[in-house]
Amino acid sequence: MAIVERLHSFSPGAGRVAPRATASGSAETITLNGRWRFRLVPTLADVTERFMDPEFDDGAWDSIDVPSAWQMAGLRDEDGRLLERGQARFGTPAYTNVIYPFAIDPPFVPDENPTGEYRLAFDVEPQGGGRWLVRFEGVDSMFTVWLNGVELGWSTGSRLPSEFDASAHLRAGRNVLAVRVHQWSAASYLEDQDMWWISGIFRSVSLVHRPDGGIDDHFVHVAFDHHDRSGTVRVETSAAAVVRIPELGVEAASGEAVRIAGVEPWTAETPRLYRAEITNEAETIQIQIGFRTVTVEDGRLLVNGRPIRLRGVNRHEWHPDTGRTLDIATMRRDIELMKRHNINAVRTSHYPPDTRFLDLCDELGLWVIDECDLETHGFGRVNWKRNPSDDPRWREAFLDRMRRMVERDKNHPSIILWSLGNEAGFGQNLSATAAWAHARDPDRLVHYEGDHNASAVDVHSQMYTSPDELRRYGAGIEDVTTDATHDRHRRKLPLILCEYAHAMGNGPGGLREYEELFDRYPRLAGGFVWEWIDHGIRQLRDTEPHRSTEFFAYGGDFGEQLHDGVFIIDGLVFPDRTPSPGLIEYAAVITPVRVTIGEDGIRVENRHDFIDTAGYTFEWSIEAAGCAVSSGVLDVPPVPARSEADLPLPAEVDGAATPDAWITVRVHTATASPAVPAGHQVGAAQRRLTPAAAPVRATRRPVEQHGTGWRLGSALFDRAGGLRSMGGISARPVEIDLWRAPTDNDLNRARGQASCWREAGFDRLRHRVESVEMLDDELLVTTVTAPAGGDLGFRSRAGWAWSDKGLILDFRAEPFGQFRTALNADAARLARATPSTIPRLGVRLWLDLPSDSEIRWLGLGPGEAYPDTTSGAVHGLHTSRVAAMQTPYVRPQENGRRADVTWIEITDGARALHVQADRPLGATVRPWSAEQLTAATHTPGLLEEGGLWLHLDLGQYGIGSAACGPDAFEPYRLGPRAFDLRLRFRM
Repeated sequence: MAIVERLHSFSPGAGRVAPRATASGSAETITLNGRWRFRLVPTLADVTERFMDPEFDDGAWDSIDVPSAWQMAGLRDEDGRLLERGQARFGTPAYTNVIYPFAIDPPFVPDENPTGEYRLAFDVEPQGGGRWLVRFEGVDSMFTVWLNGVELGWSTGSRLPSEFDASAHLRAGRNVLAVRVHQWSAASYLEDQDMWWISGIFRSVSLVHRPDGGIDDHFVHVAFDHHDRSGTVRVETSAAAVVRIPELGVEAASGEAVRIAGVEPWTAETPRLYRAEITNEAETIQIQIGFRTVTVEDGRLLVNGRPIRLRGVNRHEWHPDTGRTLDIATMRRDIELMKRHNINAVRTSHYPPDTRFLDLCDELGLWVIDECDLETHGFGRVNWKRNPSDDPRWREAFLDRMRRMVERDKNHPSIILWSLGNEAGFGQNLSATAAWAHARDPDRLVHYEGDHNASAVDVHSQMYTSPDELRRYGAGIEDVTTDATHDRHRRKLPLILCEYAHAMGNGPGGLREYEELFDRYPRLAGGFVWEWIDHGIRQLRDTEPHRSTEFFAYGGDFGEQLHDGVFIIDGLVFPDRTPSPGLIEYAAVITPVRVTIGEDGIRVENRHDFIDTAGYTFEWSIEAAGCAVSSGVLDVPPVPARSEADLPLPAEVDGAATPDAWITVRVHTATASPAVPAGHQVGAAQRRLTPAAAPVRATRRPVEQHGTGWRLGSALFDRAGGLRSMGGISARPVEIDLWRAPTDNDLNRARGQASCWREAGFDRLRHRVESVEMLDDELLVTTVTAPAGGDLGFRSRAGWAWSDKGLILDFRAEPFGQFRTALNADAARLARATPSTIPRLGVRLWLDLPSDSEIRWLGLGPGEAYPDTTSGAVHGLHTSRVAAMQTPYVRPQENGRRADVTWIEITDGARALHVQADRPLGATVRPWSAEQLTAATHTPGLLEEGGLWLHLDLGQYGIGSAACGPDAFEPYRLGPRAFDLRLRFRM
């Protein structure tokens, strides 16, 4: 078949060996990973004739690492050094979310089809009989394989293994393996999965010996009876063999079912594995067996007879330097981070992962939805016309992908659901793959979000459902679907949010609301936050002469004509796997041990599904104004799974009389596990015991004339009443603060608020001093703040006074114009008159303090917190440097706010400014202005301004999840209103 015919073929491939499970054992495996010779050609017309011949001279070719994607490898030189932008050697990555980067003309793809040609010369001395297979774990998107000049076959299905029989053509001594990989093929229509388009041999390649009579395939069937705690195991094999589980004293023939009393079951909380071997005269393979049963009963998702809660995350495979090529250490690091942040489930969006990741899920304990390598989302832009999901010509390709996933992964106890794919509409081909999966593996459930009628699946699944709608599903009063029979079936199924809480940029917000509903309704089995990691690509940018700065690139940074920009940056961890504030928040919300401190006692709620709380310690402490008062350890008897216990308060609580006293209870692991160390905090709770101290009445002093301005103690003001310095620290006038650099959620055009805020002009406010009055002990400055082109704004009145307690600011502001009209209008008029929300409500000032200043504050911390993201912060006395208070979101945006702050202090060692508020405020300290933060597109674009901006706000609009979900919920929305605050500055 000619190249063009294959590229446009509906067939998934030819010449491949039947898919099978992988296992380690006595048969020889030779890795072919390493440096290969490589040539990239831009079009099919440029492919190299006879490059597969063993004697072809490839001496002038480049070399490339296998495994790798050529676009990622080409961002570095031969020695691995990162190249400057524009110097990429093998093309560049491109990102689209939904849109295909070629015309929707299935099964055809463009002639401009980058093609990588690979060659590897290797020596081997094949011993004995049997077969030798060349195994590719993953190649994107279509490839053909030759050994010693003879074609072995071709394949598609990028994130699935392919094996070819090389036995007849493998020689003793030198061999040459040649592979031609095309970036685009008909199969690309099935792989539109919201990720970078990158190509090549990106997973491992090996030469695998299959001995005559060997155990080519095996299928471990297990069950666990929770009534008598017995396990059943039956192992199907492709050749007669003996199965041994030494720890359980089991020795049985393959195919024989064995019932074993007293086994320990496998769960994500107790990932108990039993080592076993399957052996015959030709071969021995090692496996690990986990006993567990997955069922649906009464609308609940059960494992081993108990309901489970999925506190999950969607995980793409990604590394900022190597793309979808990951080493085992990175995979383990991912799971350790998940487990340490209370995540217990992974959806492998939107393709099967490297099989070693599933081995680690078995070992360390995660529930897994294993998802097929399938998405046709781009057809939604043409109203799903010619969608492959309902076109019988694609059926074998669909079935092939499902078969290869299930056969490879069928022995992993961590996998509890097979997913048919993602966002591919629905049709007969998906029904066929579901039927095949049910028949092949009846012991697992089938998932697919796009089956809205639940005609072919065992769980109902949705994306980005609002809490109001989710509540209806939990209560069983949701709307009916189009088919009455299927609707009755659907109402008996548990509901999973396979995607929710879009973690793009600053966020997600509103996680508590979802968790409360998951707690309330047994039918709601939990959900998976979108997603695990920001898909940034490490790059260099010139920031000054002879100096480049690293940053993380996103869509459009490689000159793509068609791209979806920053939408690829939507993870709970940054590209370098640093946890984001969103992950800290998620961990707090989904904590498996929840503590509530009441007026009369402490409640400990064990939210685990299987284990008790014996593995945790509960430490309490009392602090007053951030200073330690007393501490101890709670005596908590083991609380069973899904149960709670009430405890008395420590006796020291009754003696807490100091103002602003708080009690805190922290939950830590008592012992180490393979993924989580001992002493790791899994949750915390607090309650205020005593109110804050009442403000001390200050004695005011007279205002003094100073040149053309005024002096109040050590503070100087200009003739317009603008603050110019205090205590030797230069300053700029205090301004009303209504703007924030939009978050990614704010910027969503359909649901976000930024376009309305910009239209209203909050990003271009101007200030006009209306009057300055000098009273005996107060300087009154009235200012009008409004944007150009509109009739709305705020009139503020700043009253400055000097006292024995420092410089005092009484600040009051009222909206005027359209704002004022809107406040008195009905809802319809409000919508027409003016924006109903504002980004921020507070004040800001600039201070001549260096960017390495130290910050101390009393309030929530240590990390950032916004109105709907406060669960991960605790009240106390916190210390940081300015740089550490900035959250380095890949696309700069509003960040770094500390919440419920009653005082904050900034010092450079020689000078200090202490700011006390009359009520808890939001506080942000930055070395750049909100205007600069708004304009920047990447972190190297942020330049320090020779001082610090201090923002103090009474409120900000919530964070929400509007980038791909609901906007901030009603309690966290901020509207225009009159406000006042009092600040005291001490130098």
